[in-house]
Amino acid sequence: MRQGLLSIRARLDRAGILLSGLCALHCIASILFLSALGAGGHLLLSPEIHRIGLLLATLIAAVAIGWGALRHRRAAPFVVAMTGLSFMGGALAVQHGVEEAVLTIIGVALVTLGHILNLRHAH
Repeated sequence: MRQGLLSIRARLDRAGILLSGLCALHCIASILFLSALGAGGHLLLSPEIHRIGLLLATLIAAVAIGWGALRHRRAAPFVVAMTGLSFMGGALAVQHGVEEAVLTIIGVALVTLGHILNLRHAH
């Protein structure tokens, strides 16, 4: 049973890494797409996409990294991931554009690093 729970947590960490990568790709693709077209990309920049992404990232990180921190008793993955989520939340407070993309990419990189550290400390 315990091994099964560890497997679920590891899968959540991997899902968090994938979600972070998709988020970064979304940010970069949105900027490139809007630069190429000049307009019409309002769906890619919809605040709902960013809010839902942050909610998913927060839920996955809370379960996977929180669970891992309780297990391996190391704060670093949790602190790094929560710092990243803070950057991502800050990105929601600025105008769409370069500033938002930079904050989001820094955030997803830190959340990804938190998940990676969590996976490493679990073994």
